[in-house]
Amino acid sequence: MLNRVIISGGGTGGHIFPAIAIANEIKSRNPQAEILFIGALGRMEMEKVPMAGFKIIGLPIAGIQRRLSMSNFLVPFKLLKSLILSRKIVKDFKPQVVIGVGGYASAAVLYVASGTGIPCVIQEQNSYAGLTNKILGKRVAKVCVAYEGMEKFFPKSKIVLTGNPVRAEIKNAQSRAKSEAKASLGFDTNQIVVLVIGGSLGARTINQSIQEGIEIFNENAIQLLWQTGKNFKADTKGYQTIKASEFIYDMQTAYAAADLVVSRAGAISVSELCLLKKPCILVPSPNVAEDHQTKNALALTDKGAAILVKDLEAKVKLVNKVVEIAKNNEQLEALSIKIGLLAKPDALETIVNTIEAVL
Repeated sequence: MLNRVIISGGGTGGHIFPAIAIANEIKSRNPQAEILFIGALGRMEMEKVPMAGFKIIGLPIAGIQRRLSMSNFLVPFKLLKSLILSRKIVKDFKPQVVIGVGGYASAAVLYVASGTGIPCVIQEQNSYAGLTNKILGKRVAKVCVAYEGMEKFFPKSKIVLTGNPVRAEIKNAQSRAKSEAKASLGFDTNQIVVLVIGGSLGARTINQSIQEGIEIFNENAIQLLWQTGKNFKADTKGYQTIKASEFIYDMQTAYAAADLVVSRAGAISVSELCLLKKPCILVPSPNVAEDHQTKNALALTDKGAAILVKDLEAKVKLVNKVVEIAKNNEQLEALSIKIGLLAKPDALETIVNTIEAVL
């Protein structure tokens, strides 16, 4: 049984939400378990983790900026300080196991913990492993992965194919009737609904493409539920069948209503789409390390389970591709079947079983 656990990492929702899901599963098995998160100061996890009810300690660690920046000269000093702090935290907390979910903070914590003989487990969300996890892969007991073919990054004997954990509220979308969800959002239940999501901050290329093609959707009787993010103001005046907002808080209903989804290809978004068997058009972000979103998308498109539109081509191709797929019921059904085959509905339970097993 897990009693004392450190979970380290973060930086983006794609790292943080799986970490919180793992913590909640541990707590559901043992309500007395003590769980300590370790993140990076100034990053998203310092806000999101306490909101989820868990304690977190921040390290001053930071990554190297791709552009020339004076802050890069401070990186070695921040790393050294983070290693010293990590050693003290691990010594004081005395965890049974340390779990790394990717991100700068997990590098320092897992390096220290693995060096002192504490069992460590990595949860790698993407189909292309991040630099931190690749370095740490040889030092940990197990690596929980979401995609096949990860032997090129980690020792084969340490890999466990688990899938990515999906939030409970997203899982619940499976039980919602599509017509009921459409009606609750004010849509015509007999017309196609396309859900457009680009992450909590939005996606500039997707937003611009949708805005420029807004009349085409109207002409083809395609209804849009469009999350723009806070940095884009959609002009939908005069279009009753297009509902745009900065953020969609009720993603359960949004997913349930969608006949087709347009999305970036973050690992957790992809896992959600697989679980819900949603036909999708993926537009990978080009602004991520190692272009890992394109690799996530290719893991689906190579199996005929999704459609890929490159970010550079989105303004020319995206709207027409949405209309083409949305009006083809046979293709929607085929995409739904194929993406559903890639789902790992028991991912969270398998990950925590693996963590327990290393003890």
